[in-house]
Amino acid sequence: MITGFRLNLAPLKEPLGFIKFVEWLTAIFAFGSCGGYSGRNIVSLFCREGRNETLNATFSYPFRLNLVALVEGNTTLCNHSVPVTHLVGDFASSAQFFVGVAIICFLYSIVALLVYLGYMHVYKDSDFGPMFDFGLTAAIAFLWLVCSSAWAKGLQNVKDATGTAGITSTLALCKESDVACEVTDFANMRTLNVSVVFGYLNLIVWAGNAWIVYKETRCHSQKYTAQHGAGAGRGQQVPAAI
Repeated sequence: MITGFRLNLAPLKEPLGFIKFVEWLTAIFAFGSCGGYSGRNIVSLFCREGRNETLNATFSYPFRLNLVALVEGNTTLCNHSVPVTHLVGDFASSAQFFVGVAIICFLYSIVALLVYLGYMHVYKDSDFGPMFDFGLTAAIAFLWLVCSSAWAKGLQNVKDATGTAGITSTLALCKESDVACEVTDFANMRTLNVSVVFGYLNLIVWAGNAWIVYKETRCHSQKYTAQHGAGAGRGQQVPAAI
């Protein structure tokens, strides 16, 4: 068996190579739209005296909101003494899980493309290559299902914690009868919504890729050969006796 590197771009024109290139792109969009996020909500405090106060709630990936100070240091707002107050919630686990899976897929797609474009003759001549590829691809598809669902829930929790209801329940001042609190300027979370969409898109792409890779395995080829061999046998005519 010749195992040397042979550059051949033909697999990119076939489903096996093309879908791996698509997975490489969607992985970039997934971790890029989530991992680089930073946003700020502006909280307006409406005091009875008619004057307003504002607070900034600035948060970013990995969304450890319990480390974000809403009120820094003891201060006076609306004639009330307010202690140091942080946002509530730590959603780093779901966010980092999502980004981690995306980075793994990004790296694996590069390695797989290198094998497809340079070592396809070795890949097709071995049983281990296609079976390993199929097993890992199926496992990654499952990981996308889990991490996308976890991150979708985590994102909703981030929105709840940084919204008007979340801020009101976090900041004791907002419970005073002479103070009203409202988030008047919301951070743009469009990229985070897009990251969830790309998560489920990756699930679909990797699940489809698992079927494509499965057709490269010996299990599928033997089953295909057996089915067509049986069909050909049934199609033969038995010579009539003279």
